[in-house]
Amino acid sequence: MKKGLLIICFLLPLLQFSQDFSESWEGHFSYNKITAVTRGQNKIFAASDNAVFVSDQTTGVLEEITTVNGLSGEIISSLYYSEDYDLLIVGYQTGLIEIVFDDGSKVLSIVDIVDKATIPPTQKRINHFNAIENILYVATNYGISVFDMDRLEFGDSYFIGPNGSQIPVTETTVYGNYIYAACLDNYGLKSAVMSSSNLIDYQNWSTIATGSWLATETHANNLYAVNTNRKLYQVNNNTSVSEVAAYNHVPVDLESVEDHLVVTTQSQVFVYDSNFNEMVQIGAVPEFTTKYSAGILDADFIYIGTENFGILKTPINNPTLFEEVHPDGPLLNIPFSVEASTDGVWVSFGEYTLFYNPYPLNNRGFSHLKYDKWINTPYSEVFEAKCLNVITLNPSNSNQAFISSFLVVCWLLRMTCQLFY
Repeated sequence: MKKGLLIICFLLPLLQFSQDFSESWEGHFSYNKITAVTRGQNKIFAASDNAVFVSDQTTGVLEEITTVNGLSGEIISSLYYSEDYDLLIVGYQTGLIEIVFDDGSKVLSIVDIVDKATIPPTQKRINHFNAIENILYVATNYGISVFDMDRLEFGDSYFIGPNGSQIPVTETTVYGNYIYAACLDNYGLKSAVMSSSNLIDYQNWSTIATGSWLATETHANNLYAVNTNRKLYQVNNNTSVSEVAAYNHVPVDLESVEDHLVVTTQSQVFVYDSNFNEMVQIGAVPEFTTKYSAGILDADFIYIGTENFGILKTPINNPTLFEEVHPDGPLLNIPFSVEASTDGVWVSFGEYTLFYNPYPLNNRGFSHLKYDKWINTPYSEVFEAKCLNVITLNPSNSNQAFISSFLVVCWLLRMTCQLFY
């Protein structure tokens, strides 16, 4: 009994439940820039910089999961939804993993990777989640960690670089009797026998192809992998790869969804069937000037993550009509100045250093929360004023605000110095 209590005491710091203050606080987050997209239970889950929103495909209702619900507020790098366990799993650049339970009322923070002293902070980034039954393979910038979703605890970690060194693994997948790992920094596409009892031994991992690899996915009866050379390859019998497609830009996302393979670049989305026939190709959309960051299918629609418009939703059979999907919010998640008014809040996003250096200058516009509705004014509509910062309201007119541009201030200071010298 004493030993059991001692073990529980040691484990408690590693499993931390965040409190939910959603009934007391309201959060205002920007959902324009999407970093990851996943799906499950007729829902689309999308991560912005530091928050998540859920689009219910049955009701059309949008739900927000933010720091108010218990998320950390750090930069999200990966997202995965487990239908078997009804869990949303959020990975961060810092190595933090948070598990959101299905009703969104409880968030479990797992800090094992964050607290691991033998892994440099720059190598703790969570890149991808891949689940096989109860085991979740976590691809990171140091290798692969194994997480048990039954016990909600970590198992082994695989350091599969030369001599067991830490190398960046971008994605894993299981195909046949093998587990595959896509690795960056010219460490190649690697594989190991799934049934091996000693996957922690780097010598049990072999390199199928050299180079830097961004993703790997099992699709239908084949295995595919994306290289940084902008090409998609098919893996042959665990021994070689053959090119099957080339793209204008490096793919940023590779997803296998039922009978479809989705390849997303910054400017295009390609959908292939089970025989790798191209079904759909989506290019730039004139009314939405942006870059794509992710792509996924659900039912009869394609959902494209973007850098400026949240998710773009379009029918598979008619990918010419696009719907912008995301909760209401400000332009960005990096407010520099906030000024309260009688009807809401004004927000600017310019910035400068401790020594009043605004460079590199930014083009960010400003936002105004008016009677619970966000009115966003992009840079294109602010007369090319860069680095907007301090906000001053007209006390006699609540609809009028003055926002300074630091570039203009710097120009005046230079002119003043020239007069004196």
